[in-house]
Amino acid sequence: MSNNMRTYPILLAFLVMGFGDVVGTLVGFAKETFNLSASSAGLLPFLGFIMFGILSVPVGVLQDIKGRKFTLILGLSIALVGLIIPVVNTSQYFYLVVSILLLGAGMVILQVSGNPIMRDVSAPGKYSRNLSFAQFIKSIGSLSGSLLAVFVLASWQGLFPIYSVIVGFTLFTVALMKINELKDEKKEERASLISSFKMLKNWYVLVMVIAIFLYVGAEVGINSWIASLLNSRYGLDLKSMATLGISFFFGALMIGRFLGAIILTWIQPKIFLFSTTIISSLSILLLFIPNKILSLAAIFIIGLGFANIFPLIFSILIDHIPNKSNELSGLMVMAIVGGAIMPFLMGFIADHSLMLSFLVPLISLIFIVFAALISFKAKGAEA
Repeated sequence: MSNNMRTYPILLAFLVMGFGDVVGTLVGFAKETFNLSASSAGLLPFLGFIMFGILSVPVGVLQDIKGRKFTLILGLSIALVGLIIPVVNTSQYFYLVVSILLLGAGMVILQVSGNPIMRDVSAPGKYSRNLSFAQFIKSIGSLSGSLLAVFVLASWQGLFPIYSVIVGFTLFTVALMKINELKDEKKEERASLISSFKMLKNWYVLVMVIAIFLYVGAEVGINSWIASLLNSRYGLDLKSMATLGISFFFGALMIGRFLGAIILTWIQPKIFLFSTTIISSLSILLLFIPNKILSLAAIFIIGLGFANIFPLIFSILIDHIPNKSNELSGLMVMAIVGGAIMPFLMGFIADHSLMLSFLVPLISLIFIVFAALISFKAKGAEA
């Protein structure tokens, strides 16, 4: 099977990864359906993010023992069970919580296995490009929840049977495909929790894992506070015009990931990472200029700049130490927990000054610029 054909089932798995973002869409619907308090409804996205912190490294260890295809199938299976539960019983909030926990666990496993397995099915030198395109496919899955729930389906519960069919089909295609997992003969022992965390003693690994933590936190933080910023600064209604900023951001992310897959055909990943982080940093600075049109334009450019940072950092580090790809994948996916912490920090600052809270993603991007710079000097590292 050609490399192009072998990427299709993996791209389907990335589409499924995007379904995990439906949790944010469900908050408002669940609050209304089950008469929940805001704090109870807000527990749903927290459950999703906290699974990254708990499961990622152990899954990386499991993957090193059982293989990436096995782990990918496990993640799809757990996610499928989580999606079927609300189909069977949609009348109680408890079953929705169990569903989100299983869906979150499945998404963690898919992230740990899916990102490095794309290297196994990619032609030499095409890993960064294919991973950026896979993130574009993932963003389609992310948007599908809000689009289907608001514009297509009569009830938000209808998402679960649709997603179940897609995940079931993806599970079938992945199970049938043959994957030649890239192995390094220099690897002398299996991964463990201790060996995974010991990877952080490598200064370059530590910097890149922190960069993932800060990037995800910055992305979720900006998405969380865009509408509030446009509302408080320009008086835009939260339910209409202010949400336009969110649409700009997510739309730019999709466009940027698609363009990134094309750009990486000609530009080296490290150069692209440096360029896109500079653009992102300068765009966040534009938000501090009190002009409504300029702010909306800045939000769109931020989305373009943010679009490829995650797959670039991920692929650059995996290519840097390929014989430790499972441990590195677990560590980097664990760092996604930044999406639960950074928005909280922005909210704490926003209680005093909403505008100043955007210094958090700005400082985060400045650090990632530093990470991009040192990646030019980092030689083939030894774990």
